Amino acid sequence: MINIIVITHGEFGAYLIEAAEGIVGVQNSGLKNVSISPRMTLERVTEAVSKAIEEMRSEDGLVFLIDMPGGTPMNVVLPLAKDIEKCAVICGVNINMMTSAFAYRGSLDFDRLSVKIVEDGRKAICEVKSLLMKK
Repeated sequence: MINIIVITHGEFGAYLIEAAEGIVGVQNSGLKNVSISPRMTLERVTEAVSKAIEEMRSEDGLVFLIDMPGGTPMNVVLPLAKDIEKCAVICGVNINMMTSAFAYRGSLDFDRLSVKIVEDGRKAICEVKSLLMKK
């Protein structure tokens, strides 16, 4: 199974995981959350992420779901992920991406899952009132 590491500022990732599990079911394995805070040194963040990678590395693949491009989670992950053959670092995580990752990680191959997560995340970003007004 493709494993997932969620890395976000604060407890954002933990809350997303909780919400997504409420929708698609509890993820009993292959999922790790790393919450970072401004009180953590960069070394401590790197250690936490390295430990998560060690625990979650999988021949099937590893997907990092990161909160925002350019932030500390992304900046810490990229140098660590560069040597992992089958991994994706996906930024801008939202609830649609999380539920998609959980629902399809056991049935899609690594490349298709990575694309699906991004596509489903983009679909969730819309201004819906204007859609109603088009009728």
